[in-house]
Amino acid sequence: MLDWLIAEWQQVLGFVTGAVCVLLAGLRNVWTYPIGIANNVVLFVVFLGAGVYAAAGLQAVYLVMGVHGWWRWTRGEEQSRTYIASTPRRAVPWLVLAVIAGAAVLVWVLTSFTDSEVAVADALTTSASLVAQYMLNRKWIQNWFVWIGVDVVIIGISIVTGLWVIAALYLLFIGLCVFGFTSWRRVAADERERERVEAPA
Repeated sequence: MLDWLIAEWQQVLGFVTGAVCVLLAGLRNVWTYPIGIANNVVLFVVFLGAGVYAAAGLQAVYLVMGVHGWWRWTRGEEQSRTYIASTPRRAVPWLVLAVIAGAAVLVWVLTSFTDSEVAVADALTTSASLVAQYMLNRKWIQNWFVWIGVDVVIIGISIVTGLWVIAALYLLFIGLCVFGFTSWRRVAADERERERVEAPA
């Protein structure tokens, strides 16, 4: 067991930091961002070594988006622990378009310039993950549904590429996403009730 931990320490570290990051997001704790940035660095190395290039590149973009989210959760309207919003309807078509356009570009890049054997799935999860991260930064509660869809596909990619620890991590992520959604929904409901009680008659 110890030998395996030593040999796979990067995946294990990615597992731990990733799990803590998602748990903190579910708890609406701003420390999700510095822990997430550390996770990005670790997973960049892991995915690059496995030839999952879009997922590796995604980690670099995540780092930038992590800084954006960190700022919004400490300086923007999202800084309140009880602030939770629903995705604006006008934003939905643009989010869907961003996923499709991003995936199309990444499929072309991966099939043209790399030896990736999972180009379509890799591109789709990469593009959808960026949209989900943006939604998380804005504290739009539907981000959890996007993350769950992404996690299911990444589990398949990880199994195909032999990243079993990463596959287990993303299985855990699904459970944490369910926890995050239910936690956020409960807080949003409590906040609506508080506003109703405090509203002038």
